[in-house]
Amino acid sequence: MANGAMGTETKAGRKRPARGKTRRHDADEIGLDALVGHAGYAIRRFQLWIFQDFIKTLAAVDIRPTQYSVMTVIGANPGLSQMAVAKRLGIERARLVHLLDSLEGRKLVKRVKSRDDRRSHALHLTDPGQAALRQFKRLAAEHERHIAEKIGKENREKLLQILAGFT
Repeated sequence: MANGAMGTETKAGRKRPARGKTRRHDADEIGLDALVGHAGYAIRRFQLWIFQDFIKTLAAVDIRPTQYSVMTVIGANPGLSQMAVAKRLGIERARLVHLLDSLEGRKLVKRVKSRDDRRSHALHLTDPGQAALRQFKRLAAEHERHIAEKIGKENREKLLQILAGFT
């Protein structure tokens, strides 16, 4: 290994920065060590890609993944309480309230006082919300095609089977 003002050279021929100096790397050059074998790390990276593609694919209609999930569940189960939606989707109640405020402000969702419990609200899609959800579902199907293109149709199906126990 040769010493120099810029650092030392490793046996593999790569430059190691001199002590106290930081070397810039391209992201692809940075080793991941044990992370390569961690399912959680790989799933998180794939989740990031999925969310980025979803947001890009649905950008024209300005809908985020969690908003889409909430609207889909409400559309399939009109009259659910906020607590039931939060529990089913694993969303913190306070976050759901903020999200519903946003959807209500866009006239996509409405809260109706529950007949059974005056302290809670039944959630419904508005007529414009139902029309918007149909459009969101068409765009979400396009996003799902992107996933199939990325990992293959059969792998997508296997992935859904594996993950079914977590939904």
